[in-house]
Amino acid sequence: MNSPTSKEDVWTVQSILQWTSGFLQDKGISAPRLESELLLAHARQCQRIHLYADFDAPLSDDERARMREMVKRRAAREPLAYITGLREFYGREFEIERGVLVPRPETETLIDVCLEYLAADSDAHVCEIGVGSGCISVTLALQRPQLQLTATDLSEIALNCAVRNVAKYSLDRRVTIQRADLFPDNHPLFDGIVSNPPYVTDGELSDLEPEVSVHEPQDALVSGADGLDCLRAIISRACDTLKPEGWIALEMDPAQCATVTTLLDAEGFGDVKTVQDCFGVDRIVHARRAVSESR
Repeated sequence: MNSPTSKEDVWTVQSILQWTSGFLQDKGISAPRLESELLLAHARQCQRIHLYADFDAPLSDDERARMREMVKRRAAREPLAYITGLREFYGREFEIERGVLVPRPETETLIDVCLEYLAADSDAHVCEIGVGSGCISVTLALQRPQLQLTATDLSEIALNCAVRNVAKYSLDRRVTIQRADLFPDNHPLFDGIVSNPPYVTDGELSDLEPEVSVHEPQDALVSGADGLDCLRAIISRACDTLKPEGWIALEMDPAQCATVTTLLDAEGFGDVKTVQDCFGVDRIVHARRAVSESR
């Protein structure tokens, strides 16, 4: 079969999906069929499920042109989320752009851990450090309708993206986005802290998939020689930021869980636990500030 740039064949939904799936597989894409469907749905400006109702429908010239350009970008290992500008997280769609960390399925476990601390009618005030796209704060706010959140980041690109996603779900009154290095200025004591901080080591970045190592923002990924610089900074200030019995939930590399547990113990946290992600890998460490701890 000729490439989709050729006009010798009539390119239908079915034929272009078949061709694109094989092409992306040859380029090392791990889920070529799924990504082909997502790209084509975006090119046709329709829901993915609607492709199956139009298998024999020919593509217009504009649809073919859009599909061709997107397939070229994906074959160069640009993240799918940057191409479509969208990413699903916890069953909801979020806007994503270059310069913002792409939400991962393993981070959904971080949401589950936080929800265990928050009653259905909780009006707690939670701080998210490193808001990125805003997917964590927005999801928590939607899952707990009385919850208040203050979320920070240093990246202007990330902050702008988060603001758009907050507005998309009409959460402006409950989710506050601030530019800050870790904790916001002049903040109250929080009921909880949540963060998916940078935790890749300096030496690991080049070994990661090109979608990550080449295209995603390094300042959202890398955190020193052992990947723990940001986690240490958060933990060292957490007790001064939390109410007594306040909680903290952190995402990290599996190899860092033991060290983070030790750091939390040393700062006066109790009931420290490790939780596995959706892939069965240690990913989240969470704990409570001890009642007797005062600073």
